[in-house]
Amino acid sequence: MNNSASFKEKFGGVLGYAPGNVPAYSSDYETADDEELPTRQSYRSYCNGIYMGHKWQCVEFARRWLFLNYGYVFDDIAMAHDIFRLKTVRHIKSGRLLPLYSFLNGSRRHPVPGSLLIWEEGGEFEMTGHVAIITEVTDDYVRIAEQNVGHRHWPEGHNYARQLNAEITEEGEFWIECSFGDATILGWVIQTDDDSYAEVLESPDSSLFNLKTCRLNAEGKKHKSWLNMANPDEAAYVKMMGGHKLSSREPEEYLYSIISRSALKELSRATNELHALYMHATNHVLKNKELQEAFNIPSALWPKIQQSWDNRRNQMITGRFDFSLSERGLKVYEYNCDSAACYMETGTVQGKWAKHFGCLDGENPGRDLQRFLKEAWQHSDVNNVLHIMQDDDPEETYHSLFMQNIMEEAGIRSKIQHGVDGLRWGNKGEILDADGLQINWVWKTWAWETALDQIREECDNDPQKLENYVPGATHNDLPRLVDVLLRSDIMVYEPLWTLIPSNKAISPIMWDMFEDYPYLLESGYSLTDSLKSKGYVIKPIVGRGGANITLLDSDENVVAETFGQFDNREQIFQQLFKLPQQTGYHLQVSTFTSAGLYAGACIRIDTSPVINMNSDNICLRVVEDGYFRELSF
Repeated sequence: MNNSASFKEKFGGVLGYAPGNVPAYSSDYETADDEELPTRQSYRSYCNGIYMGHKWQCVEFARRWLFLNYGYVFDDIAMAHDIFRLKTVRHIKSGRLLPLYSFLNGSRRHPVPGSLLIWEEGGEFEMTGHVAIITEVTDDYVRIAEQNVGHRHWPEGHNYARQLNAEITEEGEFWIECSFGDATILGWVIQTDDDSYAEVLESPDSSLFNLKTCRLNAEGKKHKSWLNMANPDEAAYVKMMGGHKLSSREPEEYLYSIISRSALKELSRATNELHALYMHATNHVLKNKELQEAFNIPSALWPKIQQSWDNRRNQMITGRFDFSLSERGLKVYEYNCDSAACYMETGTVQGKWAKHFGCLDGENPGRDLQRFLKEAWQHSDVNNVLHIMQDDDPEETYHSLFMQNIMEEAGIRSKIQHGVDGLRWGNKGEILDADGLQINWVWKTWAWETALDQIREECDNDPQKLENYVPGATHNDLPRLVDVLLRSDIMVYEPLWTLIPSNKAISPIMWDMFEDYPYLLESGYSLTDSLKSKGYVIKPIVGRGGANITLLDSDENVVAETFGQFDNREQIFQQLFKLPQQTGYHLQVSTFTSAGLYAGACIRIDTSPVINMNSDNICLRVVEDGYFRELSF
């Protein structure tokens, strides 16, 4: 291949044609034309109405090639290397599931044309791995067709992108050489009925998913300071907590929890896969008006939400998944991708707590959170001063300062704006802060539902007034919160479309789209016999901090109930799946996303089975599986 930069093809240009006359396209996103691809939807690839993937990534090409040549596709996966874990493909016309088997590089089962060649995550294919189609196999080499590697034209007259050296040992093992020194070929995947030499893809030992909680003996260090009071975010945190502590309640002060390496890998995989599924469900809701009614969002806002979703620059920076993790399995409760908490506790405090008190077990699963958030902000397209809008609340103060520090490390200038104090209209209808600086970029600590409540109040909850409401319009009064957040000339993080995946009305839709998906809980808009038989949870479609939730067992006895300000909201019903208990506490594991990928984890505990605004964080540590098995608490 000619690797000259002059042969690099712009986004969407044809690189070559694989067997079956299937084109491969350049995925050089830096050259993508905003006029040709104006919306997020423009980047979704379909073939005969079947979703193939994101243009023009390696997974999209592999799925499209299989569909056009064999009529089947594999399921959605978060990362290319996850294909190695799949067990079936779906034949589109018949709907039948066909067996899929995986073979490690060096297997005595040789690849065949049409096999999927899989790379592990790391090196050239950091985090994602890679997939290519094997088009030709000989004793000395294999030829592959692929996308998203190099963005350059294939060799003249050839129907493949690259040729990789191969070696067959005396024992009949087939080895393929990786052309990238820092990458590793995992193996190949074949649709076949013959499982000879296939890898046995067993689930991890379920006992490795249990949580283990223990207590440090660190009374001698209790009154020593360990957070840096010269750092504004840490000083604000200490002020809010009333001292240098991770947990607010004294009995929990020296508690910490341990999870295994396998559990963390499963959490990371679940986070990445679930984010992708929630994005599919969000797109599905935006294309189906009948589904939108369940979200209780003023109809005047749906065009704005669609606009927010279509704007490919307005990406989500971060969100938080809440899980139940135990030997019973890993199940997600919800995705807080509008306004979430516990970032500083995870990214700063739990690590410093462990260092100060001498908690030497394993590693800190929040150690990379700040780095991942920094990278997300660096790719956010913010090109001017960003206003951090927060309420006058101590928790929001340290949360804002923590994120401001990360923004500054990412090269983004920022300014904290308390409420709407000092905001005014400019001569051209723009919104200015107290210093006359125009507001163009915003990161907020408020949930979008707060703005919606303001709209409802201003419209007296009158359906006709809500129907006629004009989002972001100027008026004679001073600018309000809703005026800032819904202005078309202001880019807001997290974007308006995060109202959808953050709303619990998404849960029944997720279950309908991905029924029996291993990380999901059965959910519905009405109470079914199936839910009754398992026990169920009643949740308001919009709520925060565990408010207004009722847990009932299979005999419909109330297990727990919380109260709050969301008792007049529409509700959903979700399968009861209790949190695990240790030393008298219920434990909930949370993971964070950054630009849609796993970025860290923390744990919250409470004597109540419902984690709420007052529940405490304790330190979470990750240890190797062997050590985890040896521990006894």
